Amino acid sequence: MASVGDRALADYAERATVMSGMVVGVVVGGTLRALGELRPFGSGASGARRAEVALTVEQGFRRAGLGSMLLRRLTEAARNRGIAELRLRCLPYNAAMRRLVVGFGAQIRLEEGENEGTIRLAQATPLSLWREGIETALDFGLAVTALTQLPLPRAA
Repeated sequence: MASVGDRALADYAERATVMSGMVVGVVVGGTLRALGELRPFGSGASGARRAEVALTVEQGFRRAGLGSMLLRRLTEAARNRGIAELRLRCLPYNAAMRRLVVGFGAQIRLEEGENEGTIRLAQATPLSLWREGIETALDFGLAVTALTQLPLPRAA
């Protein structure tokens, strides 16, 4: 929810690869333009598993559906992993994010100067598991195809 320096970003990127959860991104023209994270953080009073979701979309790529695509993928992944409740936070002036999460059924409340949204998730179904598996396989195929188009350094 704020700008950070290169060092802080590098430190976070290093930790993000070993933390529990998942990170998904959108690459446009060979450059990462949007990123979403899913981070489990325990169980609620009812015993339901919870996770936090965070999204960021580069300024010139906003309002193009990338945030919605990321949130859909992350909510489905959470659902398929037994998460019953997602939490999201955004600043009060971020109307676009509030609209996005309300579109996913979030209940939003103002807490300590931030908007906090909660999305309740249904249980996984065979269809939701299949859909995530197919999308992951397609993403992997696209990533491999993109890698084969990069110039590789020659062996000495």
